[in-house]
Amino acid sequence: MDDVPCLRVSKCHAQYFRRFLQSKGFLDTSLCLYKDSDETIYLPLLKASLSEVDLQSLKTSAASDSVCDIVLSQFPLQLMKERGRTHTNKLEKILQELLESHGEGWTEELRADLPRSFQRHGDLVLLGENCFTLPLWKKCGLQHLWDAVAKGLGAKRLAIMSRISCDGFRSPRVTMLLGEHSWVKHVDNGISYEFDVTKCMFSFGNITEKLRVARFDCRGETVVDLYAGIGYFTLPYLVHAQAGHVHACEWNPAAVEALKKNLRSNGVSDRCSVHQGDNRQLQLCDFADHVNLGLIPSSEEGWLTACRMLRRKTGGVLHIHQNITSPLPVTTAGPAHNSDTQRVSRRSADGEVWQAWAEDAARRISCLLLEVTCAHWRTNIQHIEHVKSYAPHVHHIVLDLECRPSCGDETNADRIC
Repeated sequence: MDDVPCLRVSKCHAQYFRRFLQSKGFLDTSLCLYKDSDETIYLPLLKASLSEVDLQSLKTSAASDSVCDIVLSQFPLQLMKERGRTHTNKLEKILQELLESHGEGWTEELRADLPRSFQRHGDLVLLGENCFTLPLWKKCGLQHLWDAVAKGLGAKRLAIMSRISCDGFRSPRVTMLLGEHSWVKHVDNGISYEFDVTKCMFSFGNITEKLRVARFDCRGETVVDLYAGIGYFTLPYLVHAQAGHVHACEWNPAAVEALKKNLRSNGVSDRCSVHQGDNRQLQLCDFADHVNLGLIPSSEEGWLTACRMLRRKTGGVLHIHQNITSPLPVTTAGPAHNSDTQRVSRRSADGEVWQAWAEDAARRISCLLLEVTCAHWRTNIQHIEHVKSYAPHVHHIVLDLECRPSCGDETNADRIC
């Protein structure tokens, strides 16, 4: 195999950067990552993406002592499909032996009932619900079955997830199959996140936005995170953006438990106030420089609360998350167009839809600020960030909206109100 360009990173930051590179389309997913003996990881890059990889931004977002550079790998990088076959073959072989010990033969139906994909959380593997559904597996004894599956997948603990609960918290329906506890740990960009997989979910798709927040300079500033969860954005604001203080709002008790644990483990509890409950009921106002509204598909129910929290004299910035659905492209009969041209056209069309939504949101926020403060405000679209796509026409974006009181309105506003 020819030399492969790789991003060489510290082991503790590898998963963080892997998800970032994959979200941007820079990662060569046909190859496996490679762990070197000196605690560094090599993430294979697509050669065509090298000109787009902003190495300086990546270095800035990581901890100061983190390795982060681009090298040509001399190591034998294994094809992903080969590694996938290795895992599948190992699991299949172990299960065949288990069934044979109980007098049962191997069939194609059993092979089709094996997990096609799964989530790995350290030593815990989380299976989907559409596997091991055949009654024959129970003949082996469930304890023997799960022991064999864990051995085949290289795990110590197993759990299985069904659909998300409709309880207002989007709690996962997860059942532990093997293991004494269900708490897991992820380390992203030097930040430790711990949570109970049976009560909370970990959002892998927000990697680019967490990386962007980590580059903010919030020294001496007050931040409000209206939908804090286990600390997805609260912690980057505190650990990397160096916010003076963060007010983290969350109504899911299980997420609050994990959030407090994560604040302690990352050594930032003294700069964070946790508010448990519905953020719309908070009586706080007139103190925030930044308000993060990290709820999708829409955070509109929190807009009024966010406006109330901005500083009356100086204003601040709202970071508004939203899922935007773009119109489906209109296809016409005729010769096929160049695929690159179509992609550029599609991106341009998506950008126009995002801009139109942002302009409407800016107008509506202005009206809310007038309602809250009895004064006119100026709103300015600073930036629109594309976080991820759920489908070819559904996109998660973040609008950075600067909100400042108009000069000369404060005195009139006080007199009117």
